[in-house]
Amino acid sequence: MDLSNCKQLRLFGVHLNFLAAKCLLLVVIALFLGTVLLPTFSGLSGVIQQNKFVLVHNRSFSSNQPVKQKFLEVPQIVWGLNNQKIAFARACLTARMLNRTLLMPKLSASLFYKDVELLKPISFDKVFQFERFNSVCKGFVQLSRYSDVSNQSDVIELQKGSGRRWTLEKDLEQLNQFSKHPYDAHEIVRIVGKNPFLWHDHWPTKDYAKVFECLALVEEISTEADRVVSKIREIGMEDRSKNPMSSSLSEPVPFVAVHMRIEKDWMIHCKKLEQRLNISEICSSKEEIMARVGNIDGLKTPVVVYLAVADTLLEDNTVLNGWKDGLQPYEKKKLGVFDLYKKQPYLFQSAIDYEVCLRSDIFVGNSFSTFSSLIVLDRTQKMIKSGETKLCGSDVRWPSYAYNIRGAGNSPHPWVTNMSDTSLTAISYGSNHISC
Repeated sequence: MDLSNCKQLRLFGVHLNFLAAKCLLLVVIALFLGTVLLPTFSGLSGVIQQNKFVLVHNRSFSSNQPVKQKFLEVPQIVWGLNNQKIAFARACLTARMLNRTLLMPKLSASLFYKDVELLKPISFDKVFQFERFNSVCKGFVQLSRYSDVSNQSDVIELQKGSGRRWTLEKDLEQLNQFSKHPYDAHEIVRIVGKNPFLWHDHWPTKDYAKVFECLALVEEISTEADRVVSKIREIGMEDRSKNPMSSSLSEPVPFVAVHMRIEKDWMIHCKKLEQRLNISEICSSKEEIMARVGNIDGLKTPVVVYLAVADTLLEDNTVLNGWKDGLQPYEKKKLGVFDLYKKQPYLFQSAIDYEVCLRSDIFVGNSFSTFSSLIVLDRTQKMIKSGETKLCGSDVRWPSYAYNIRGAGNSPHPWVTNMSDTSLTAISYGSNHISC
C-alpha cells in the first residue's frame, strides 16, 4: 500500500471519531434539558391548568392539546335545609358522573316553593363556604362560578323525565348518553325540569357522605350556633354547681338535643304516611317523646334538654311541661335566643338548629325526618372517622336515638346510619329499619 492511501485512511478514521463524539454530545445535551426543563412530569403525562383550559401533556405527542373545562347547571334548589343539602349532593354526583364541574347553584332561603316569586333565591356561598368545599372535595367533586365559563351560550339542555314511566334505568341511560358525543362537546349541560331532590338516585350513601363532609357553614351562621351551644352549656354548668352530687365542675357539661316533630303540618303528614305505608311507628305524641327520652339508659342528670322545634309552626305551648325530674327542657324563648333566630331567614334558622343538634352529646330524633336522618348520618360518619369501632349503645361517644321506634324499657331505639346502603332512600324518605 502506498503512502498516499495510508494518509487517506487515517484522515477518514479521524473524521468518523469526530462525528461520533458530536452525536454523543447532542444526546447528553438533550437528556440534560429534558431533566431540567420538565421536572414536573413524573410519569408519561402531566397537566397544567391555564385560565379556562386544561393543557394535557403527553410525551407520545409533539404538541399540547387544549381540553376545555365543562360544566353542569341545575335548577334552583328548594324546600327545607336538609332536602336542599340532599338535592345539592345529588347535583354534585350527577356532575361527577358526566365528568363535569357543577356551576354554583341557587338555594332557597324560604320554605315557599309553589310560587316562584316567593322562593327567595340565595347563593350557595352565602350559606356554605365555597373555597373550603372545593379544598376538601378536591379529586371527588368541584364547584365553579359562572365567571369560569368561557362561552355561556354553548349550552345543551337535558330535560329530566317524570312520572312512573320514567324509571331508574331510563334516567341512568339518559345520563350515560349525555356523557358521550355529541352531547359532551358542549361547554354547559343545563338540566331543566324538577328539583334535584326528586331526581332518581344512582349513588351509594357513602358517596353522599363524602359530599356532606365538604359542607361547612359560613362564619355568620356557625358563630350564631356557637352562641346557642355556649348558652346551653352555661345553663348546664349552673345546674351542676347547684347539685352537690354532680360530677366534677372541670368536666365538660353534656346536653341532650331533641328534634321534636309535633307541629301541626308534621302530624298531618305523618298520619297520612302511616296509612299509606301501613306502619305505626312514624308519628309520636309529645308525651311519648318525653317518656322515651327520660328512659334513655345511662342518662346522667341533671341535664339540659334542648328542644329543636319549628316555633312558628308549633301550636302547643306546653312542650316544657311534664318532663322527668332531672331533665331541664329549654326551647329558644326560654333559652333567651329567640330574637337571634327571628332575625334570620328560615334557611339560616334551620342551619343553626342543625349545628346545635349535631354538636349535642346525645341526639334524639324521628327516623322519618330528613333533618334527623342527616344529623345521624353526620354523627355516624364522625364516629367512623374518629376510629370508633362500636357505634351502637349508651356508652358510645356520640349516641343517637329514634324516639318514634320503641327500644328496650320504652326508651328510644339506638340509631346509626347504614353506610353500606346502595342509595340515600332511607334518609331522603325515612325508614323504621335503623342499623342498631
